[in-house]
Amino acid sequence: MAASIKESIELLINNIKSLISVDAKKLEYIIAAQIAGGHVILADSHGVGKTSLARALAQSIRWRDEDRAAARASNADGSIENVVMDGFSRIQCTVDLLPQDILGFNRFISQTGKMLFNKGPVFAHFVLCDEINLLTPKTQGSFFQVMEEQSVTIEGKMYRLADPFFIIATMNLKGVHLFPLPIPQLDRFMIRLSLGYPSVEDETAIINKHGKIDAWDNFKSVIDSADLIRWKETVDNVQLHPDVVSYIVNCVRATRTHPDIETPASPRAGVRISRLARSLAMCRGMDYVSVDIIKEIFIHAMAHRIITRDPSIPPEAPLTNILKSVPVESAAKRER
Repeated sequence: MAASIKESIELLINNIKSLISVDAKKLEYIIAAQIAGGHVILADSHGVGKTSLARALAQSIRWRDEDRAAARASNADGSIENVVMDGFSRIQCTVDLLPQDILGFNRFISQTGKMLFNKGPVFAHFVLCDEINLLTPKTQGSFFQVMEEQSVTIEGKMYRLADPFFIIATMNLKGVHLFPLPIPQLDRFMIRLSLGYPSVEDETAIINKHGKIDAWDNFKSVIDSADLIRWKETVDNVQLHPDVVSYIVNCVRATRTHPDIETPASPRAGVRISRLARSLAMCRGMDYVSVDIIKEIFIHAMAHRIITRDPSIPPEAPLTNILKSVPVESAAKRER
């Protein structure tokens, strides 16, 4: 099973890289986060391919009608209301977008005297939220419940969204009319990545490939959406030794005593890191989580969750110091 999953992940990565110039390891992190049931935020300058990467990942998945599930809600009379979820949806964020534009709203039908629910774009298995920090704080808040509980409440009625459910958000680091995301909302993203500017060779390839109007014409889906559900159910089978758990806890707790950190990581951070580590190990064909995997993903999974006392100090600096100072001897011995 582990070998077949690894082969499928490699197929998915190669399919995306055939169109998008992106670091394979960062792409692997994004896929692992999706399988783990988490959400991803891509924070970068504009025009570096954040949206194209999200679109390529979504279009690499075959959203078959038989695999598309429905969000479910209980009515007052005990009946069940089903809202069919789309395979993929895109939310182009603007400053005038309202919560109901994302979640949906009830509409009164005068002919029948009943309320009709119009679902919002968040009712999809794969949601691309483009330029999320263009949303006002009120509209940003509409994502809190759905990201944490995978459910949406409209006028007192709760709709539970079905698996797979994945939000990949893009965020511009510079520009006008930007509203910073609060730490509690950033904390709900499993991992934050920056694509960075491409190399000379990659930028040349981008121009040659995407300078044509037919760049996307031959791009195909390579895995079924049902595979995502099956892989998610397999993540818990990856072993996480108590010593590795102890190392995660010690690293997270070290953010609460580090002199350069003003706002430390919450216990949710350790849960997200452990889940991401298990998923990443599975993607690589491993049945256990090594300390090296924890160290590899720690900064990517933690930097957006903390605030330093001095704004001139990037969060990566104290986190790197924590990785160097927290001992790993007992876990390393156990792995050998």
